[in-house]
This record gives sequence, structure tokens and C-alpha cells, in this order.
Amino acid sequence: MTATASAAARRAWLTDLPVLLVAVVWGSSYLAAKGVTTTQTVLAVLVLRFAVALPVLVIAGWRKLRALSGAQVRGGGLLGLILAGIFLLETYGVVHTSATNAGLIISLTMIFTPIAESRIRGTALPRPFMAAAGLSVAGVLLLTQGAGFTAPSVGDLLMLGAALARTVHVLAMSRMKSVEGADSMSMTTVQLGGAVTVFALLSFAPGTGATPWAAAASFGVSDWLWLVYLSVFCTLFAFFTQMWAVRKTSPSRVSLLLGTEPVWAAVFGIALAGDRPGPLGLAGALLVLAGTAWGRTAASGPATAEPAVTSEPAVTTKPAATPASVVEPAQPDRAHTGLEPAGRA
Repeated sequence: MTATASAAARRAWLTDLPVLLVAVVWGSSYLAAKGVTTTQTVLAVLVLRFAVALPVLVIAGWRKLRALSGAQVRGGGLLGLILAGIFLLETYGVVHTSATNAGLIISLTMIFTPIAESRIRGTALPRPFMAAAGLSVAGVLLLTQGAGFTAPSVGDLLMLGAALARTVHVLAMSRMKSVEGADSMSMTTVQLGGAVTVFALLSFAPGTGATPWAAAASFGVSDWLWLVYLSVFCTLFAFFTQMWAVRKTSPSRVSLLLGTEPVWAAVFGIALAGDRPGPLGLAGALLVLAGTAWGRTAASGPATAEPAVTSEPAVTTKPAATPASVVEPAQPDRAHTGLEPAGRA
């Protein structure tokens, strides 16, 4: 290997490592959410988590945030409502299922998004992709039956709903003319601001659990550590790392590394949370991982002129033509998606 090639490989590794760490922290986020959240503190935790992260985004991007048009702010606010639904489904889901199940079921967004996009466009998906989708669905069915053939838990169904909601978010984000050209950080800030507003309003409704300040007062040291971890690492670190990495390397390379998130979710769930999926559940987990990985490969192909949008888990960046998603991506911008003949989300 020449000195030039060696230096290039070293630079690539230095770029890849932080992105891989993003996938790791996202995979651990389900365990972190379980560590700090109960059925009575879901809304409080969501308010506190993003109330920590939001001011940092506002300060860092204040100049471009002020430059947003009224239509862009309204569009971002609408996307924030969808985002609020995603986080509510995910967080309530995590409370009622295992960290392993949560991380693997949510990865079905990688499958749902291109299928939904193909139906909207009236285009056909490659047959290998459809086979991979079937494999992933079969894996989820087995995963939720790890202790024997029983009805999926409420948490499993909520995570499935969250995966569908992520798909809706991606499709809405890619088609809303009002948010075209919006700065990535500014649009992320507006969406999170809209979501936090929803959480705060709901937290005042009767029967929705503890208020944010009541929950904060009851938190112990471990609760605060989990909350800070979710805010600083799973949100801020992830967002700024992706903004940096997409400019340093190819979006497809970033996508590949971030696609390992469900693997890390399973690792943390089994190794640290004590999840024991059993033979059926373990077989299902392997099928989900294989199916989503195969689906990503089956959907790859030569690039088209039309840019793709992201499809998934906390924040990702987009080029100027489209805003960022604030849920974890499965397919960052400009990575070809394999629809015939058009690209997919």
C-alpha cells in the first residue's frame, strides 16, 4: 500500500468511527429510555430530554433559523406534529417491550418506506427486495413469540406503529413544497420545538402522568444520567456527527454504518438488559437483521438524477433541496434506492 493510499484509509477510518459510534448510541437508546422512563413519566421524560437539546440547536443555528420563511416554519411545525407521534409511540412502546424487540422492530422502517414510496409512485420494487421484506416481517413475528406462540405485546405493536409513523414522516418531508430549501439544522430545530410543545401540552392533561418538574424532582442520579445520555449523545452528538460526516464522506457510506443500529440494539438488550428472546426470538432477531441488510443491498443500484430522502431512528442531515429528518435514518441523502425506474425514500 502506497503512502497516499495508507493516508486515505486512515482518514476514512477517522471519519467512519464517529458515525459508527452514532449507530452504537442509537442502538443503546432503547435501553437508556427503559432506564429512565415508566408509564407515568413518558411525557415528562420527552419534555426534559428535548428541552436540554433544543437550546443548543437554537443557539448554534440562530442566524439561519431566523432566515426561515413563514411557510417553512409552518411546514416544519407540521412535521413536528408527526415527529411527536413517532416519539410517543416509540417511548410508550419501549416501556412495554424489551430493548431488543424495540430496536429490531423499529428497523422495519427500512422496509416500509420503500414499499410505501413504490405504491405512491406506481413503480415496482425489485423482487429480491420484496423477498427481503418478507424475511424481515417473518423475523418480527418470530421475535415477538420468543417465549412461545402468544399475542404480540402492547409494546411490540406500539413499536410497529412507530415504524409506520417514521415512514409517514419521511414521505411527508420529501413531498412538502413549503420546506424545500430549508436549512437542515433550522428545520430540525423547528420540528423538535413543535414536538416538545405537543409533549408539554399533553403533560398538563389529566391522567397523563407526572409533570416534567414533578418527574425531575423525583429523579435519582441514575435517572439523570440516562436522561443526559439521551439528550447529549443520542440527539446532539448524533446530529452534529452526521452533519460533519456527510460532508467528509459519501452518504452511502454513512448509511451503511448507521444501518448497524439494530445490531447494537440487540447487543445491548441481550448483554446489559438481560433480554432472553429464546430460540424462536433469537431466530426472529437474526431474520430481521438479515432481511433489513438484504433489503438495503437489494435496493441498491446505479444512481439516478433524483435525490432520495432518508428513511429512518435521532437526526440526519439533508442537502439544501430537502430538510432533515430528526429520526434515525436508514438511507441518507443521495444514496440510490433501487425503485424501478425511480428512486425511493
